[in-house]
Amino acid sequence: MSADAAAGAASGQTRSLGRAATAIKDLNPGYFAFVMATGIVSTGTFLLGPSWLSRALLAVATAGLVVLSVALVIRLVRFRPSVVADVHAPERVFGFFTITAGLDVLGVRLSYAGHPLATAILASVAAAVWLLLTYGVPASLLTRPNDSVLGGVNGTWLLWVVSTQSLALSAAALVPAWPSQSGLLAPFAAGLWSVGLVLYLLLVSLILLRWLTVAMTPQTLGPPYWILMGATAITVLAGAKILGLPGTLPVVRATASFVEGFSYALWAFGTWWIPLLVILGFWRHVRHHWPLTYEPALWSVVFPLGMYSVATLAFGKAANLTFMEPLARFMLWVAVAGWVMVAAAFLARLTRRRD
Repeated sequence: MSADAAAGAASGQTRSLGRAATAIKDLNPGYFAFVMATGIVSTGTFLLGPSWLSRALLAVATAGLVVLSVALVIRLVRFRPSVVADVHAPERVFGFFTITAGLDVLGVRLSYAGHPLATAILASVAAAVWLLLTYGVPASLLTRPNDSVLGGVNGTWLLWVVSTQSLALSAAALVPAWPSQSGLLAPFAAGLWSVGLVLYLLLVSLILLRWLTVAMTPQTLGPPYWILMGATAITVLAGAKILGLPGTLPVVRATASFVEGFSYALWAFGTWWIPLLVILGFWRHVRHHWPLTYEPALWSVVFPLGMYSVATLAFGKAANLTFMEPLARFMLWVAVAGWVMVAAAFLARLTRRRD
């Protein structure tokens, strides 16, 4: 190799390393939504087929979790000021809850495949992250010395609900594998489900207040608002899992009718959100010509679609509502199509950056 060629290769490698460092420094705190979206679509295709697609998506979700975890550790070590800036930004900090939800959604997929130990390990890490965030984030916002945080309220705040319900889902999923621990896991699942329900009601009220008091723009009315539906869907799925636990458990006897009734109400409310969210997307991209290009937040659209499908299927079986299965099958393919389009946009963006 000539000296010029060697110098060119070294220069290219340096540019690649520089781009990688910049990407890690600017890593969106909500990027674990990729794992959430891929994991739940993998779960849906595991339940409804095709199985080959489910296995492929499981591999992609696992690889994504590893890559994002490594990037997060590097960011915490080398670019701590960027992390601190995200923590102090009300419009971004709740994105960190995707870490918990991504771990749990992947863990639940593994529980369906018969790997409860992997589910328990992922859920344990998720619980530790959730404990840190669930008290640290609101404490940091409540003790802000100056401005109100209302202007920073957006759909990402509902990731707090999603992460809470993902832990309830993991706990309920582990009961059949470890029935000896059902006396601990079942109350934990039902308790977290209840916390997530109340959080949803509170946060939706805040979001509606923000909509009514702060002017909305195409920039602020972005993909994270689809979590309004995704949070209801994961609450319904966790509720279905709780309803599937042995009826002899005291906490199941005490809460079954409440969980079933509220789960159906939230399923209906989540269904009601879908047309409104489509209309808002039309207003953003067609009426105001906001460019439809790749952004990490688009995974926050795919996840609710996939979660709605799986939740509808699971709750329909738990409540003996037969009309739900065809709807679940249809929405699964909508979610698959959404995943393919967002993944293609991501790969196109990655290719352009390398060029």
